[in-house]
Amino acid sequence: MKYSSHGNFFSLPNEIFLLGLSHGELAVYCYLRRCENQKTHQCWPSIQTIGGAVGMSENTVRKYIRQLEERGLILTEPTEVVTKSHGKRNGNLRFTLRPVQEVVEDFYSRQLKDLELSTEWQRIAKLLQERESPA
Repeated sequence: MKYSSHGNFFSLPNEIFLLGLSHGELAVYCYLRRCENQKTHQCWPSIQTIGGAVGMSENTVRKYIRQLEERGLILTEPTEVVTKSHGKRNGNLRFTLRPVQEVVEDFYSRQLKDLELSTEWQRIAKLLQERESPA
């Protein structure tokens, strides 16, 4: 296994804890963060490698990867490997980790939009109730 170039530690922004990640999402994210190339913000560990590192089955790792994608923390891209016989087969996913500050801003922006929408629905419901109530 190849270790990251920044030694026996990796940084994890405090903002990650504002997103309400589950323990599984956090474990998978931390492993990807540990593997991440600091210049490209990419890595490509196998699902099996991630599962072994965080103590999860491959299906569970896949579930958490999907959830991290839905939250906007990571992007995934399929890769191809050329075999010795010059054939092609699927390689590991390439993971790109988005800057956490951007993800947190997106998270709060979505929450604000949801709140504004909820407030508007409540206003409309009140107006309808007032119109339907006898005077």
